[in-house]
Amino acid sequence: MASEWGGRGDELKPKVKIIGIGDDGAAGLPPLYREWIDSSEVLAGGERHLAFFPDYEGEKRVIRSGITERIAELARETRSVVLLASGDPLFYGIGAYAAKKLDAEVYPAPSSIQLAFARMGESWQDAYLASVHGRSLKGLAQRIDGRDKVALLTDAANDPPAIARYLLSFGMTEYRMFVAENLGGAEERTGWYELHELAAAGAAAAAGSDAGEEAAAVVAFSPLNVVILRRIGDSPRYGLGIDDEAFAQRKPDKGLITKREVRVLSIANLGLREDSVVWDIGTCTGSVAIECGRIARLGQVFAIEKNEADLANCLENAAKFRVDLTAVRGKAPEGLGDWPDPDAVFVGGTGGELRELIRILCARLRPGGRIVLNAVTVENLYEAKKAFEEEAYEVRIELVQVSRSKPILDMTRFEGLNPVYIITAWRKEAAAGEGESER
Repeated sequence: MASEWGGRGDELKPKVKIIGIGDDGAAGLPPLYREWIDSSEVLAGGERHLAFFPDYEGEKRVIRSGITERIAELARETRSVVLLASGDPLFYGIGAYAAKKLDAEVYPAPSSIQLAFARMGESWQDAYLASVHGRSLKGLAQRIDGRDKVALLTDAANDPPAIARYLLSFGMTEYRMFVAENLGGAEERTGWYELHELAAAGAAAAAGSDAGEEAAAVVAFSPLNVVILRRIGDSPRYGLGIDDEAFAQRKPDKGLITKREVRVLSIANLGLREDSVVWDIGTCTGSVAIECGRIARLGQVFAIEKNEADLANCLENAAKFRVDLTAVRGKAPEGLGDWPDPDAVFVGGTGGELRELIRILCARLRPGGRIVLNAVTVENLYEAKKAFEEEAYEVRIELVQVSRSKPILDMTRFEGLNPVYIITAWRKEAAAGEGESER
């Protein structure tokens, strides 16, 4: 047995084999894989996987929950073990974890994504791959915006109609959806769908309308499905520094928005990465939060605003610019406790509790993070600088004075915007080398 299966170094303990299996079951496996399964002493996997081998003579072990404990049990086995997993076990499957813990050999089958693209007759090396299986759709909008091909692993909650409704809430009408069900199995079904068609049918089925029975048939997908989004039209394009007028906003004399020029410099000082967690305190129209979300596409953006009308504008703008941020009504520092610790914090407005707010932000900021605060008065500048220094933070201050051109008859004049202090702060221990090298 040891020579057939392969030992681990000088040990006689047989090597665990992780074998990928498709919806066609044992019939889709190469003869060698079948031989390994038949000659093994322990066969582990999900109930569906094990059901493909009704005549197996060894011990079957069902893995449905408590994966950590079940894998630990397999690691203690001295008998030969085969672990079955869906498709490619290393693609959003149990394989990556199990292979490391079991020091196992992995033998993949074609993944459901590979098979779906094969049914479409399209290449997939340029596709964006993601899983919403057992996960929230939150943040998906900015991650996939503008991509030509997007492949999604789904679940019962995040099914094709739910995904269609989500995309339409961000105006992503330039996509069509390809749904592939039970790939490789006897009940395989594939087809193209319009987002509006799926969303409407899902709503009608849920409402139990006269057309509900027909609609339910349209949206009755197998739980074993994958979704491919194909872009067939142009996506909006926005670079850094979106025009102020593009945002919905309350507009007194000067407009309650962080002006484009100040916004760009402030965001640059935040030092964002693609996966940054960002807080926007006093978000107002959400202009900073939205631009941060388009940069930190794989991260998370949290915003708080005390004014109900401004918060409504923020949510409208987030949908328009396809940034699925979390925005709440409140007065900081209240309401920040449930948010994950940030990599970057922008403070565009406060409710008067600046010292306490800075204390909390400094305590919560992750190592290497940045806090950027905008102030328009010397009093707030002084208070912020003093507070950061008391928290053992380094501070850099920039006074931004911007003028914009205005037509006057057939000539051009310049009109100045309010001067703004941009205050950037970071922990002293990370300052000297890191603070300069990142700028």
